[in-house]
Amino acid sequence: MKKILIFAAATLLVSSCGLYNKYERPDVDTKGLIRDAVSDVDTLAVQDTASFGNMPWRQVFTDPQLQELIEQGLKNNANLQNAMLTVQMYETMLKAAKLAFLPALTIGGGNSPMGSITTQHTSPSTTTRSYSLPVSASWTIDLFGNILSQKRSTQMKLLGYKDYQMAVRAQVISGIANSYYTLLMLDRQLEIVQTMSQMAKETWEMMQLQYNLGRMRSTSVQSAEASYLNMLTQANDMRRQIRSTENALCLLTGQAGHQVARSTLEAQSLPTEFATGVGVALLKNRPDVHNAEMNLAACFHDIQTARSQFYPNITIGASAALSNSGGALNPAKWITTLFGTLTQPLFQRGALVANLKVSKLAYEQAFNSWQNAILAAGNEVSNALVNYNSYDANSKLEEQRIAVLQKNVEDTRALYQSSGSSYLEVLTAETQLLSARLNKVADDFSKMQSVVSLYQALGGGGK
Repeated sequence: MKKILIFAAATLLVSSCGLYNKYERPDVDTKGLIRDAVSDVDTLAVQDTASFGNMPWRQVFTDPQLQELIEQGLKNNANLQNAMLTVQMYETMLKAAKLAFLPALTIGGGNSPMGSITTQHTSPSTTTRSYSLPVSASWTIDLFGNILSQKRSTQMKLLGYKDYQMAVRAQVISGIANSYYTLLMLDRQLEIVQTMSQMAKETWEMMQLQYNLGRMRSTSVQSAEASYLNMLTQANDMRRQIRSTENALCLLTGQAGHQVARSTLEAQSLPTEFATGVGVALLKNRPDVHNAEMNLAACFHDIQTARSQFYPNITIGASAALSNSGGALNPAKWITTLFGTLTQPLFQRGALVANLKVSKLAYEQAFNSWQNAILAAGNEVSNALVNYNSYDANSKLEEQRIAVLQKNVEDTRALYQSSGSSYLEVLTAETQLLSARLNKVADDFSKMQSVVSLYQALGGGGK
């Protein structure tokens, strides 16, 4: 035993350098990670350190009915529940990895799991009973960090799955918000189509009257009727989309499909100014980026584990047995044994070397994935910012266009009644007004969607 411990200590001092190293984040350049949303060439010079993605979701999505839906989703969503269960599984695995440092204790041995009792009849009047109750304990000395590196690798994987849970949580919040805003958009578009349908019906009836008076050809009346029927078709299609979106939203909240209570598009109030934070904040705020880094850290510790396989495996232990050593007349005594083993791998057919090389290659893959996740995060933030500004500008232009087309429809209908314009001009003016109104609603929805995308891209999912 003494020789084993001396050899182990000497080996540790001479050759175990680096086996206990902790993971340290590699250098990464996040300068210019987020592009300016206005300039086509410059890169956003961010001065603030607070991030819009750190805001609690209740401060971003202030609609009470939407908040209720999000709370239901966080409670009932199946994907989120499975992510939570995965985290619990790795927490259990980590507890087991920590217990690996403790000695193993066993009661019993041999053919009897809890000891043995033997009865022997040597003659009709003589009976001999012997018994034994063995207890053994063994402890693997982690001089070369094998158990430690495995525990650290499991810790990193646990942190990674916690990041996955947060990523799923952010996806649930964003998905519910997007579906809710889609419903509001469809409601508003349906309202517009119904209003325009009534206008188209009045135009058709007006042309029908002109036709009855012999002032218009039947083809003009047919075109007006076809335009009216087309709007009814659009209305039916929107009702179908509303029902489908409601079902999808209910699935996100873990419920059977039903009608969803909601507000209106005009009643929504979302942030209009955004702080993206410095680029390096994405390293900790984005769950997927942090998850990629935790995978990198786990691969780092896997390399440490692979290196430790080249060093001896040292186990010390002791066993004791309470036994009467051969008969009922003998008093029970404790028989104790101390032991120690040292196993040094010499030739494993290249398995240890291959395992180390594979671990290093896996680390390089994880590093590349981490770097790419950082770049992808920056792209998503940049795209969300430019999308918001673009749709906001389009919405303002469509608002001006609607005002012009509204006046155009009124003037064209008045001229038509006085024979100053043709039926085709009336239909064209009404069609353009409908298109502008629908586009305005779509731009407003896309602007809301950009806010949701930016919140998620900056690592949204705050409490």
